[in-house]
Parts: sequence; C-alpha cells; structure tokens
Amino acid sequence: MDKFDGLQKCLEYEFKDKSLILEALTHKSCKRVKNNERLEFLGDAVLDLVVGEYLFHKFPHIDEGKLSKMRASLVNEEGFKKLAQRLDIGKYLLLSTAEEHNKGREKPSLLSNAFEALMGAIYLESGLDKVKKITHKLLEEVYPKIDLDSIFKDYKTTLQEFTQEHFGVIPEYKMVSSKGPDHKKEFEMAVLVKEREIAKATGKSKKTAHQKVAQIALEILKNKEKG
Repeated sequence: MDKFDGLQKCLEYEFKDKSLILEALTHKSCKRVKNNERLEFLGDAVLDLVVGEYLFHKFPHIDEGKLSKMRASLVNEEGFKKLAQRLDIGKYLLLSTAEEHNKGREKPSLLSNAFEALMGAIYLESGLDKVKKITHKLLEEVYPKIDLDSIFKDYKTTLQEFTQEHFGVIPEYKMVSSKGPDHKKEFEMAVLVKEREIAKATGKSKKTAHQKVAQIALEILKNKEKG
C-alpha cells in the first residue's frame, strides 16, 4: 500500500508519477534534493486562476471589486489551510525531526504551502481541468455558504471602527520586517494604538499581514474591554 493512498482517496485522484506527490509534501526542513517550494509557487498561480474563475461563474451579477474581495478571502494562507485540513494533509507531510517537534503538521503556513504544492503537482500531471474539479469540490465542502458577508472578514475596518469608538484614534500599521525571495516574501506587521504596540503578525503579502495583525489586535482589545 502506498503511504499516500489515504490522501489520494480524499482527492479522488491517483498520481501516475509518485515523485510529484512526494515532492509536493516534502518540507524544506528535510534537506532533500527536492522540496515543495517550486510546486507551491506554481500552485499559487494556478489556484488564483481557478478560484477566480469559480467566483466569476458562480456570481454573474457581482462587480469586479466584490469578486476581488471574495477571491482574496479564499486565496490566502487561512483559506488554503482550511482546504488542507479537509484533506488531512498534515498527516502526510515529510518534515525534519525539529519541525515535527515544533508542531509543523499543524502550522497554517506549512499546510497552506503543501496544499498549493499539491495542486501545482496535479496541474503539471493532469492539467487545469483536474485542479478545477478538485478545488471546486473542496470549496463547496468547506464553505457551505459562499458570499461576501460569510467569507470576507475585513478586520482592518472593524479594528478602525473599534479604536475610533473607544480611543478616539485610528490604528497605525508599521512594517517590522520582510524576508525571503521575491516570489516567496513574508511580511511582519505591527499595529499600534496611541503609539503603543498592540500586536504583531506575519503574512505572505502585506495585505494578509495587515488583516492578521488587525484580527489579533481586535481580540486583545476586546478582551481588555471585557476585563
């Protein structure tokens, strides 16, 4: 029995080239000749198109601005983590001992990256239609209701409304750092209220980092209000 049989069954797809699924699930910490970074790069681009087309056909009367917001809410680390969890991808990841001890199988970034890599691998082997079929099915399973209100959470706007109401100011965002190659940047953002740092967060884009840090700050400030 192939060690990836369970995953392939969930995907309803069997790889003809087993080296592709192995590469897609190999984290760079393993120090192997091939890891999933290149396939992740490809899968990211493929999924952007696939999800965009899915929304385009599903919502024929929604304008470009709202479609963009909906796609941004699905095509991100959090969105892909949910699809990865549906497939139980964490169970199949190939990790170093250190990453294993560091709960790598549960990390949103690793799960998201592996899902992108897996879709990149399927695209290489079987083309766009197969990726569309798998992704559309997963989206319908993970999101029983897909519309702007249910999937788009604009934490930046919500945080701004909260701080204006409670502190009479708007939050300030500050870039802490950015690292990685151009195609795989990671940004760390901090949010300050009245010049006091409330939270930090990282994301694969500045927009994602902004939303994540705003969400964390909102939870912190709301809990303080309750306390």
